[in-house]
Amino acid sequence: MSETTSRSDDYESVIGQSAQGIAEFDDDRHGLIHKVQHALHVTPSLVPLIVLLLSIIIFGILLGSKFFSPFALTLILQQVQIVGILGAAQSLVILTAGIDLSVGAIMVLSSVVMGQFTFRYGIPAPMAIAFGLACGTLCGFINGWLVAKVKLPPFIVTLGMWQIVLATNFLYSANETIRSQDIAAEAPMLQLFGAKVQIGGAVLTVGVIFMVLLVVVLAYVLKHTAWGRHVYAVGDDPEAAELSGVQVKRTLISVYMLSGLICAFAGWALIGRIGSVSPTSGQLGNIESITAVVIGGISLFGGRGSIMGMLFGALIVGVFTLGLRLLGADAQWTYLLIGLLIIAAVAVDQWIRKVSV
Repeated sequence: MSETTSRSDDYESVIGQSAQGIAEFDDDRHGLIHKVQHALHVTPSLVPLIVLLLSIIIFGILLGSKFFSPFALTLILQQVQIVGILGAAQSLVILTAGIDLSVGAIMVLSSVVMGQFTFRYGIPAPMAIAFGLACGTLCGFINGWLVAKVKLPPFIVTLGMWQIVLATNFLYSANETIRSQDIAAEAPMLQLFGAKVQIGGAVLTVGVIFMVLLVVVLAYVLKHTAWGRHVYAVGDDPEAAELSGVQVKRTLISVYMLSGLICAFAGWALIGRIGSVSPTSGQLGNIESITAVVIGGISLFGGRGSIMGMLFGALIVGVFTLGLRLLGADAQWTYLLIGLLIIAAVAVDQWIRKVSV
Protein backbone atom coordinates (compact mmCIF):
# COMPACT_ATOMS: atom_id res chain seq x y z
CA MET A 1 0.00 0.00 0.00
CA SER A 2 2.79 2.38 0.92
CA GLU A 3 4.61 1.50 -2.32
CA THR A 4 1.49 2.39 -4.31
CA THR A 5 1.16 5.68 -2.45
CA SER A 6 4.84 6.45 -3.14
CA ARG A 7 4.41 5.85 -6.87
CA SER A 8 1.34 8.07 -6.88
CA ASP A 9 3.25 10.86 -5.13
CA ASP A 10 6.12 10.52 -7.62
CA TYR A 11 3.66 10.71 -10.56
CA GLU A 12 1.96 13.80 -9.16
CA SER A 13 5.35 15.37 -8.51
CA VAL A 14 6.45 14.85 -12.11
CA ILE A 15 3.13 16.21 -13.43
CA GLY A 16 3.44 19.26 -11.22
CA GLN A 17 6.94 20.00 -12.54
CA SER A 18 6.03 19.51 -16.22
CA ALA A 19 5.32 22.40 -18.59
CA GLN A 20 1.69 23.53 -18.51
CA GLY A 21 1.66 25.32 -21.89
CA ILE A 22 -0.03 24.04 -25.03
CA ALA A 23 2.20 22.45 -27.66
CA GLU A 24 3.40 24.99 -30.22
CA PHE A 25 5.02 24.58 -33.63
CA ASP A 26 7.47 26.90 -35.23
CA ASP A 27 5.88 28.98 -37.99
CA ASP A 28 8.31 30.98 -40.06
CA ARG A 29 5.60 32.20 -42.44
CA HIS A 30 5.51 35.79 -41.21
CA GLY A 31 7.79 37.47 -43.72
CA LEU A 32 6.94 39.89 -46.49
CA ILE A 33 6.73 37.12 -49.10
CA HIS A 34 4.17 35.22 -47.06
CA LYS A 35 2.12 38.37 -46.53
CA VAL A 36 2.07 38.97 -50.29
CA GLN A 37 1.20 35.34 -50.88
CA HIS A 38 -1.66 35.54 -48.38
CA ALA A 39 -2.96 38.78 -49.88
CA LEU A 40 -3.04 37.22 -53.35
CA HIS A 41 -4.75 34.15 -51.93
CA VAL A 42 -7.48 36.26 -50.32
CA THR A 43 -7.89 38.51 -53.40
CA PRO A 44 -7.25 36.36 -56.52
CA SER A 45 -8.12 39.19 -58.93
CA LEU A 46 -5.25 41.32 -57.60
CA VAL A 47 -2.58 39.78 -59.85
CA PRO A 48 -4.44 40.29 -63.16
CA LEU A 49 -5.42 43.81 -62.06
CA ILE A 50 -1.76 44.68 -61.44
CA VAL A 51 -0.74 43.16 -64.79
CA LEU A 52 -3.54 45.07 -66.55
CA LEU A 53 -2.52 48.42 -65.02
CA LEU A 54 1.17 47.82 -65.81
CA SER A 55 0.41 46.88 -69.42
CA ILE A 56 -1.75 50.00 -69.85
CA ILE A 57 1.03 52.19 -68.38
CA ILE A 58 3.74 50.60 -70.57
CA PHE A 59 1.78 50.89 -73.82
CA GLY A 60 0.69 54.38 -72.78
CA ILE A 61 4.32 55.45 -72.41
CA LEU A 62 5.28 53.85 -75.74
CA LEU A 63 2.29 55.14 -77.73
CA GLY A 64 1.20 58.27 -75.86
CA SER A 65 -2.13 59.81 -76.80
CA LYS A 66 -2.60 57.31 -79.62
CA PHE A 67 -3.22 54.62 -76.98
CA PHE A 68 -4.79 56.73 -74.22
CA SER A 69 -7.50 58.18 -76.46
CA PRO A 70 -11.13 57.36 -75.51
CA PHE A 71 -11.55 55.70 -78.92
CA ALA A 72 -8.64 53.30 -78.38
CA LEU A 73 -9.63 52.36 -74.84
CA THR A 74 -13.28 51.75 -75.75
CA LEU A 75 -12.15 49.79 -78.82
CA ILE A 76 -10.46 47.36 -76.44
CA LEU A 77 -13.77 46.85 -74.65
CA GLN A 78 -15.57 46.26 -77.94
CA GLN A 79 -12.96 43.71 -79.02
CA VAL A 80 -13.15 41.69 -75.79
CA GLN A 81 -16.93 41.77 -75.27
CA ILE A 82 -17.51 38.30 -76.77
CA VAL A 83 -14.56 36.78 -74.91
CA GLY A 84 -15.71 38.47 -71.70
CA ILE A 85 -19.23 37.02 -71.95
CA LEU A 86 -17.93 33.56 -72.84
CA GLY A 87 -15.34 33.89 -70.07
CA ALA A 88 -18.14 34.46 -67.55
CA ALA A 89 -19.70 31.16 -68.63
CA GLN A 90 -16.34 29.40 -68.52
CA SER A 91 -15.55 30.85 -65.08
CA LEU A 92 -18.64 29.28 -63.50
CA VAL A 93 -17.68 25.83 -64.79
CA ILE A 94 -14.00 26.11 -63.84
CA LEU A 95 -14.92 27.25 -60.32
CA THR A 96 -16.55 23.81 -59.91
CA ALA A 97 -13.21 22.19 -60.94
CA GLY A 98 -14.58 21.45 -64.43
CA ILE A 99 -13.91 22.83 -67.88
CA ASP A 100 -16.19 23.54 -70.83
CA LEU A 101 -14.67 23.09 -74.28
CA SER A 102 -18.03 23.60 -75.97
CA VAL A 103 -18.75 27.24 -75.06
CA GLY A 104 -17.71 28.59 -78.47
CA ALA A 105 -19.72 26.00 -80.38
CA ILE A 106 -22.81 26.59 -78.22
CA MET A 107 -22.48 30.32 -78.84
CA VAL A 108 -22.37 29.89 -82.63
CA LEU A 109 -25.22 27.35 -82.71
CA SER A 110 -27.41 29.64 -80.63
CA SER A 111 -26.76 32.52 -83.03
CA VAL A 112 -27.52 30.27 -86.00
CA VAL A 113 -30.81 29.16 -84.40
CA MET A 114 -31.78 32.80 -83.87
CA GLY A 115 -31.03 33.63 -87.48
CA GLN A 116 -32.54 30.54 -89.10
CA PHE A 117 -35.73 30.68 -87.04
CA THR A 118 -36.21 34.27 -88.17
CA PHE A 119 -35.38 33.95 -91.86
CA ARG A 120 -36.13 30.30 -92.65
CA TYR A 121 -39.34 29.88 -90.65
CA GLY A 122 -40.52 33.49 -90.53
CA ILE A 123 -40.72 33.53 -86.72
CA PRO A 124 -40.65 37.03 -85.12
CA ALA A 125 -37.17 38.01 -83.95
CA PRO A 126 -38.04 38.11 -80.20
CA MET A 127 -39.35 34.52 -80.33
CA ALA A 128 -36.37 33.39 -82.43
CA ILE A 129 -34.02 34.91 -79.84
CA ALA A 130 -35.90 33.06 -77.09
CA PHE A 131 -35.45 29.78 -79.01
CA GLY A 132 -31.74 30.52 -79.35
CA LEU A 133 -31.41 31.16 -75.61
CA ALA A 134 -33.32 27.93 -74.91
CA CYS A 135 -30.98 26.05 -77.27
CA GLY A 136 -27.91 27.19 -75.35
CA THR A 137 -29.53 26.33 -72.01
CA LEU A 138 -30.44 22.84 -73.29
CA CYS A 139 -26.87 22.17 -74.39
CA GLY A 140 -25.68 23.27 -70.94
CA PHE A 141 -28.22 20.99 -69.26
CA ILE A 142 -26.97 17.99 -71.25
CA ASN A 143 -23.38 18.78 -70.24
CA GLY A 144 -24.37 19.18 -66.59
CA TRP A 145 -26.49 16.03 -66.51
CA LEU A 146 -23.68 13.92 -67.97
CA VAL A 147 -21.15 15.37 -65.51
CA ALA A 148 -23.35 15.30 -62.39
CA LYS A 149 -25.56 12.24 -62.90
CA VAL A 150 -23.52 9.95 -65.16
CA LYS A 151 -20.30 11.17 -63.50
CA LEU A 152 -18.33 11.52 -66.73
CA PRO A 153 -15.24 13.78 -66.72
CA PRO A 154 -16.12 17.37 -67.74
CA PHE A 155 -13.25 17.44 -70.23
CA ILE A 156 -14.56 14.38 -72.11
CA VAL A 157 -18.21 15.49 -71.96
CA THR A 158 -17.58 18.98 -73.27
CA LEU A 159 -15.05 17.77 -75.85
CA GLY A 160 -17.73 15.45 -77.25
CA MET A 161 -20.38 18.18 -77.02
CA TRP A 162 -18.08 20.56 -78.88
CA GLN A 163 -17.85 18.13 -81.81
CA ILE A 164 -21.59 17.35 -81.76
CA VAL A 165 -22.68 20.98 -81.60
CA LEU A 166 -20.15 22.00 -84.25
CA ALA A 167 -21.42 19.33 -86.65
CA THR A 168 -25.05 20.19 -85.87
CA ASN A 169 -24.30 23.82 -86.53
CA PHE A 170 -22.98 23.18 -90.05
CA LEU A 171 -25.60 20.56 -90.92
CA TYR A 172 -28.52 22.69 -89.73
CA SER A 173 -27.34 25.93 -91.32
CA ALA A 174 -26.13 24.24 -94.52
CA ASN A 175 -23.10 26.51 -94.07
CA GLU A 176 -25.30 29.46 -95.02
CA THR A 177 -24.46 32.99 -93.88
CA ILE A 178 -27.30 35.47 -93.31
CA ARG A 179 -26.12 38.84 -94.54
CA SER A 180 -25.88 41.91 -92.35
CA GLN A 181 -28.03 44.08 -94.60
CA ASP A 182 -30.84 41.49 -94.59
CA ILE A 183 -30.81 41.38 -90.80
CA ALA A 184 -30.79 45.18 -90.54
CA ALA A 185 -33.77 45.41 -92.90
CA GLU A 186 -35.95 42.59 -91.57
CA ALA A 187 -34.85 41.74 -88.00
CA PRO A 188 -32.76 44.58 -86.50
CA MET A 189 -33.38 43.21 -83.00
CA LEU A 190 -30.86 40.47 -83.76
CA GLN A 191 -28.21 43.20 -84.00
CA LEU A 192 -29.24 44.86 -80.73
CA PHE A 193 -25.91 44.15 -79.01
CA GLY A 194 -24.10 46.05 -81.75
CA ALA A 195 -26.02 49.29 -81.12
CA LYS A 196 -23.67 52.09 -80.07
CA VAL A 197 -23.99 54.38 -77.07
CA GLN A 198 -22.06 57.67 -76.96
CA ILE A 199 -20.65 58.59 -73.55
CA GLY A 200 -18.51 61.71 -73.86
CA GLY A 201 -15.70 60.88 -76.27
CA ALA A 202 -16.14 57.15 -75.74
CA VAL A 203 -18.30 54.92 -77.89
CA LEU A 204 -19.68 51.84 -76.15
CA THR A 205 -21.94 49.13 -77.54
CA VAL A 206 -24.86 47.40 -75.84
CA GLY A 207 -22.70 44.26 -75.89
CA VAL A 208 -19.98 45.95 -73.82
CA ILE A 209 -22.54 47.25 -71.31
CA PHE A 210 -24.10 43.78 -71.08
CA MET A 211 -20.68 42.17 -70.48
CA VAL A 212 -19.86 44.55 -67.63
CA LEU A 213 -23.29 44.17 -66.01
CA LEU A 214 -23.12 40.38 -66.37
CA VAL A 215 -19.74 40.22 -64.62
CA VAL A 216 -20.89 42.56 -61.82
CA VAL A 217 -24.09 40.58 -61.22
CA LEU A 218 -22.30 37.22 -61.24
CA ALA A 219 -19.60 38.57 -58.91
CA TYR A 220 -22.30 39.61 -56.45
CA VAL A 221 -24.19 36.31 -56.75
CA LEU A 222 -21.05 34.21 -56.26
CA LYS A 223 -19.97 36.19 -53.21
CA HIS A 224 -23.23 36.99 -51.43
CA THR A 225 -25.69 34.15 -52.12
CA ALA A 226 -25.96 30.58 -50.90
CA TRP A 227 -25.81 29.29 -54.48
CA GLY A 228 -22.53 31.12 -55.03
CA ARG A 229 -21.01 29.65 -51.88
CA HIS A 230 -22.17 26.21 -53.00
CA VAL A 231 -20.38 26.67 -56.34
CA TYR A 232 -17.10 27.38 -54.54
CA ALA A 233 -17.68 24.52 -52.10
CA VAL A 234 -18.29 22.01 -54.90
CA GLY A 235 -15.13 23.13 -56.67
CA ASP A 236 -13.03 22.98 -53.51
CA ASP A 237 -14.16 19.56 -52.24
CA PRO A 238 -17.40 18.00 -53.57
CA GLU A 239 -17.44 15.21 -50.97
CA ALA A 240 -17.09 17.62 -48.05
CA ALA A 241 -19.69 19.89 -49.65
CA GLU A 242 -22.16 17.01 -49.89
CA LEU A 243 -21.56 16.03 -46.27
CA SER A 244 -22.31 19.62 -45.25
CA GLY A 245 -25.68 19.52 -46.98
CA VAL A 246 -24.88 20.99 -50.41
CA GLN A 247 -26.86 19.48 -53.30
CA VAL A 248 -23.77 18.82 -55.40
CA LYS A 249 -25.51 17.31 -58.43
CA ARG A 250 -28.16 20.01 -58.55
CA THR A 251 -25.50 22.71 -58.21
CA LEU A 252 -23.43 21.26 -61.05
CA ILE A 253 -26.42 21.00 -63.38
CA SER A 254 -27.47 24.58 -62.59
CA VAL A 255 -23.92 25.83 -63.27
CA TYR A 256 -23.76 24.15 -66.68
CA MET A 257 -27.27 25.34 -67.58
CA LEU A 258 -26.42 28.92 -66.64
CA SER A 259 -23.18 28.60 -68.60
CA GLY A 260 -25.13 27.45 -71.67
CA LEU A 261 -27.57 30.36 -71.30
CA ILE A 262 -24.71 32.86 -71.08
CA CYS A 263 -23.15 31.28 -74.19
CA ALA A 264 -26.46 31.84 -76.00
CA PHE A 265 -26.37 35.51 -74.98
CA ALA A 266 -22.82 35.57 -76.37
CA GLY A 267 -24.28 34.24 -79.63
CA TRP A 268 -26.74 37.14 -79.70
CA ALA A 269 -23.87 39.54 -78.97
CA LEU A 270 -21.84 37.90 -81.75
CA ILE A 271 -24.53 38.79 -84.29
CA GLY A 272 -24.38 42.39 -83.12
CA ARG A 273 -20.58 42.39 -83.23
CA ILE A 274 -20.11 41.03 -86.79
CA GLY A 275 -23.53 42.11 -88.10
CA SER A 276 -24.29 38.78 -89.76
CA VAL A 277 -25.15 35.21 -88.75
CA SER A 278 -22.23 33.03 -89.77
CA PRO A 279 -21.76 29.34 -88.81
CA THR A 280 -17.99 29.73 -89.19
CA SER A 281 -17.53 32.63 -86.74
CA GLY A 282 -16.35 32.38 -83.16
CA GLN A 283 -14.71 28.97 -83.52
CA LEU A 284 -11.87 29.89 -81.12
CA GLY A 285 -14.25 31.00 -78.38
CA ASN A 286 -13.45 28.04 -76.14
CA ILE A 287 -9.69 28.66 -76.21
CA GLU A 288 -10.07 32.43 -75.81
CA SER A 289 -12.42 32.04 -72.83
CA ILE A 290 -10.07 29.62 -71.08
CA THR A 291 -7.21 32.07 -71.72
CA ALA A 292 -9.14 34.92 -70.08
CA VAL A 293 -10.04 32.73 -67.10
CA VAL A 294 -6.49 31.46 -66.51
CA ILE A 295 -4.83 34.85 -66.92
CA GLY A 296 -7.58 36.24 -64.67
CA GLY A 297 -6.36 34.14 -61.75
CA ILE A 298 -9.19 31.59 -61.49
CA SER A 299 -7.70 28.29 -60.42
CA LEU A 300 -8.10 25.39 -62.85
CA PHE A 301 -8.33 23.16 -59.79
CA GLY A 302 -11.61 24.83 -58.79
CA GLY A 303 -12.89 26.51 -55.67
CA ARG A 304 -10.79 29.69 -55.89
CA GLY A 305 -10.86 32.79 -58.03
CA SER A 306 -12.91 35.84 -58.91
CA ILE A 307 -14.99 36.46 -62.00
CA MET A 308 -13.77 40.06 -61.91
CA GLY A 309 -10.29 38.62 -62.44
CA MET A 310 -11.57 36.93 -65.60
CA LEU A 311 -12.66 40.33 -66.93
CA PHE A 312 -9.22 41.73 -66.14
CA GLY A 313 -7.70 38.76 -67.96
CA ALA A 314 -9.80 39.42 -71.07
CA LEU A 315 -8.82 43.10 -70.96
CA ILE A 316 -5.12 42.17 -70.66
CA VAL A 317 -5.40 40.21 -73.91
CA GLY A 318 -7.21 43.15 -75.51
CA VAL A 319 -4.59 45.65 -74.34
CA PHE A 320 -1.70 43.51 -75.65
CA THR A 321 -3.46 42.91 -78.97
CA LEU A 322 -4.24 46.58 -79.63
CA GLY A 323 -0.96 47.89 -78.19
CA LEU A 324 1.22 45.62 -80.31
CA ARG A 325 -0.90 46.34 -83.38
CA LEU A 326 -0.45 50.10 -82.90
CA LEU A 327 3.29 49.54 -82.48
CA GLY A 328 3.34 47.74 -85.82
CA ALA A 329 4.57 44.47 -84.33
CA ASP A 330 3.93 41.09 -85.95
CA ALA A 331 0.70 39.47 -84.74
CA GLN A 332 2.66 36.39 -83.66
CA TRP A 333 4.21 38.43 -80.83
CA THR A 334 0.73 38.73 -79.34
CA TYR A 335 0.32 34.96 -79.23
CA LEU A 336 3.82 34.55 -77.83
CA LEU A 337 3.25 37.00 -74.98
CA ILE A 338 -0.21 35.62 -74.19
CA GLY A 339 1.27 32.10 -74.07
CA LEU A 340 3.88 33.30 -71.58
CA LEU A 341 1.14 34.98 -69.51
CA ILE A 342 -0.86 31.73 -69.38
CA ILE A 343 2.12 29.73 -68.11
CA ALA A 344 3.02 32.48 -65.63
CA ALA A 345 -0.57 32.66 -64.37
CA VAL A 346 -0.69 28.92 -63.66
CA ALA A 347 2.71 29.09 -61.92
CA VAL A 348 1.51 31.97 -59.74
CA ASP A 349 -1.68 30.02 -58.93
CA GLN A 350 0.37 27.03 -57.78
CA TRP A 351 2.53 29.32 -55.63
CA ILE A 352 -0.50 31.02 -54.09
CA ARG A 353 -2.19 27.69 -53.33
CA LYS A 354 0.70 26.79 -51.02
CA VAL A 355 -0.55 29.38 -48.51
CA SER A 356 -3.54 27.16 -47.73
CA VAL A 357 -1.45 24.04 -47.20
